[in-house]
Amino acid sequence: MNTEGNDKLLNIESSLGDSEELILQFKSYQQRYTAAIKEVTTKLEILDDEFKSIHEYNPIHNIETRLKSPHSIMKKLEKYNLPRDLDSMSEIKDIAGVRVVCNYIEDIYTIADLLTTQVDITLEKKKDYIKNPKENGYRSLHLIITVPIFLSTGVESIPVEVQIRTIAMDFWASLEHSLRYKDPTDTTKDVIQRLTKCAEVIASVDKEMQDIHKSIHQG
Repeated sequence: MNTEGNDKLLNIESSLGDSEELILQFKSYQQRYTAAIKEVTTKLEILDDEFKSIHEYNPIHNIETRLKSPHSIMKKLEKYNLPRDLDSMSEIKDIAGVRVVCNYIEDIYTIADLLTTQVDITLEKKKDYIKNPKENGYRSLHLIITVPIFLSTGVESIPVEVQIRTIAMDFWASLEHSLRYKDPTDTTKDVIQRLTKCAEVIASVDKEMQDIHKSIHQG
C-alpha cells in the first residue's frame, strides 16, 4: 500500500483492450481517485496538526496511500463477475486507499470520529476488526467514505477506503501478508495458529502501551 496516487498504468492495454478512447477514460478516472486520496490525506494531516497544537501530541504516526492498478481492478471485476468496463468501476469501493497508522488504540477511534464527522464526508461502511478481529488475528478499523472532489466539470463524490490501525497492528499485518504471499498454498494449520497467537500477544502489548501512555499523561 506504500505508494502515491500515481501508479503506472500496468497492463492497461491487455486489461481494457485496444480502444484508445477507453484507455484515456480510464486514466481520467484514475485522476479522480488520486484527487480523492489527496483530499483525505490533507484532512488527516490538518487534524493531526490541530491535535498537536491543542494536546501537544500527534495521534498519527504515519499515512500511506495506494491506488489500485488497472490490472488489479480488472481482476476484482472478474472475481465478482462484473463487466470489464468503466461503469462497473463504481461497484469497487477500494480503488483509492489510505492507511493511517496511529500510536495507540484510542487514537484510532479519535481519528475515525474526527474524520467521519466532517460535513463533506459521508461514511458508507464501517468494519471494526479491532473489537471483532478476524479468525487469523487481523486487527484494523476499515472505513469506506465518500469525499467530494472539485473538477472543472463540477463536483464528484469519490469512494475511499480508509484503514486505521496502530503501529503494532501494522507490524503484524505487514509480516503476516509477507509470509502468506511467499507461499500462500502451503500455510499449514500450525503456522496459522502461531500467527494468531502472535496477533494476540501483540494486541496485549498494544493495550499495555496505551495504559502506560495514559498513566504518564494523566499522572
